[in-house]
Amino acid sequence: MGVVCEGCGGTASLQCPTCKKLGLPSSHFCNQSCFKANWTSHKAKHKQATNSIMDALDKGAYIPYPNYVYSGRLRPARRNDRRTDLPEHIARPDYWKDGRPISEIQSRGAGQIRVLSGDEIEGMRLAGRLGREVMDIAASLVKVGVTTEEIDDAVFQACVNRDCYPSPLNYRGFPKSCCTSVNEVICHGIPDKRPLQDGDILNIDITVFKDGFHGDLNETFLVGNVDEKGRKLVDASYDCLQRAIATVKPGAKYRDVGNVIQKYINTQGFSVVRSYCGHGINQLFHTAPSVPHYSKNKAVGIMKVGHCFTIEPMINEGGWGDTLWPDDWTAVTTDGKRSSQFEQTLLVTETGCEILTGRREKEGQPYFRD
Repeated sequence: MGVVCEGCGGTASLQCPTCKKLGLPSSHFCNQSCFKANWTSHKAKHKQATNSIMDALDKGAYIPYPNYVYSGRLRPARRNDRRTDLPEHIARPDYWKDGRPISEIQSRGAGQIRVLSGDEIEGMRLAGRLGREVMDIAASLVKVGVTTEEIDDAVFQACVNRDCYPSPLNYRGFPKSCCTSVNEVICHGIPDKRPLQDGDILNIDITVFKDGFHGDLNETFLVGNVDEKGRKLVDASYDCLQRAIATVKPGAKYRDVGNVIQKYINTQGFSVVRSYCGHGINQLFHTAPSVPHYSKNKAVGIMKVGHCFTIEPMINEGGWGDTLWPDDWTAVTTDGKRSSQFEQTLLVTETGCEILTGRREKEGQPYFRD
């Protein structure tokens, strides 16, 4: 059965663009003539919606993007300004002040995958271990009622206590010390004052900068009582990462990582995000290689001993499409369904790989399986 015309009850083929812009339930009409004939009564809905927004703003509601059409139920909340109280003695990356990662920009296009020296590998091991320590502290705070900004503040302090710089802070202008992505947010969610709710899934993405090296990892957590479909999604996103890590060894092709992930995720009934990928990491936060998570990609490069990179597949409950909130950071699913992700920083060794950011307890299992 087709969509019904609001005006005459016939089969509709047009959607009111203003309703879509205001985030109202879809209104459809059979043609332009019918739309114009019913315009006077229909536009009253627009006025009512606009008045409701204005009333909410007058009462102090936080509605930063009143005309933006959200794909899901999550909304941004107020947040504090970017922290600038980092102790002077902590070494900073080149972008800490103006947001521009000059070293990354200058290296872009070279495409060369660096083989790290022994000293550089030790630097990466330290950064990875400290990044995991910070993640463990963040994990201890995940529960109903805690805000993601409270988690971010704890991440900032944990970095300071370890003489680390929180790598996301002011990276290309990002305003916080970690990314917190709730429900339909795929990645790069900005911590704010929204309390976590029973049934949420939450991804925390942490990177620390220590003695010139970055250690990057993320993990998805279950908040309270998560439904079966949500738990299955989180399970699948972790399992596909583990399957991908198992393929890492000298001589493996970077493009084949996505084949392993896509093949498994297809059997689980979920989809793989295509817009974001794993990346090389060392003294640079993001560098070669690019590691796509979907099949039949065109990634270049062969893994060699001493390569260091991340794998971080983003798995969607519905379709693989993504879109951005107007903050130009928060990536969300286009259908409003949930997304889950896990990430590790990996070092290629003679016999396979070393997980530099793995959990040190419970044989490395993720927190959602505790």
